[in-house]
Amino acid sequence: MLLTRGADIVGELDGRWSIPRAERHLRVGELAGARHECVDGRLVVSPFPPATESIAMASLASAFVPAAEATGRHVFGRVNLTFSATCWIQPDVTVLHTLPASDEEERWVPAALCVMAVEFVRRASPPARRDAAPQPATGRAEGVDRRRRCAEAGVPWFLRVELDRRPQRMTAELFRRTDGGGWAPAARAVGEQRLRVRDPFPIDFAPARLLP
Repeated sequence: MLLTRGADIVGELDGRWSIPRAERHLRVGELAGARHECVDGRLVVSPFPPATESIAMASLASAFVPAAEATGRHVFGRVNLTFSATCWIQPDVTVLHTLPASDEEERWVPAALCVMAVEFVRRASPPARRDAAPQPATGRAEGVDRRRRCAEAGVPWFLRVELDRRPQRMTAELFRRTDGGGWAPAARAVGEQRLRVRDPFPIDFAPARLLP
């Protein structure tokens, strides 16, 4: 475990995790070894993805940079996107409309600065039997509904990318937050199809091209 007092601290603080406690008990230098998110005071630790998924995330972030910067946006990888002192997530790619204004905001980025969060998920392995039900995409840590949290916080855009060993089945779906606080589909692309939109900044990529 990446905790200064060992695994027992997770149980002791279950439901009572907060930013000050995370800064005290989580070794900052070791945070790169796992994803640490917090939902209503409950710490959720999940492993970082395999190298191929990291390549896809880096490819997408790199593709975003020119157009995002031209419109005053800023592209980051994983940040602690913070909704409250007891709730934060780590999107796979994060686009901000305003840079953090302090060291504190650098560590715990306020969700109000975010224009779009990106989540990568993995398509599950195909069923062993032909008559078996298809498996849903996986990737969301148990109890961490990132899209819901972003909607509740007013983040205007959310992009979901579904990875697959077969590039032609890779899918990207962009959602726009509605006035009622839900999500409306804005664009979708599969395989070599290109996802092209003008907002929140010009985006143009094919999901299948995110992997080498």
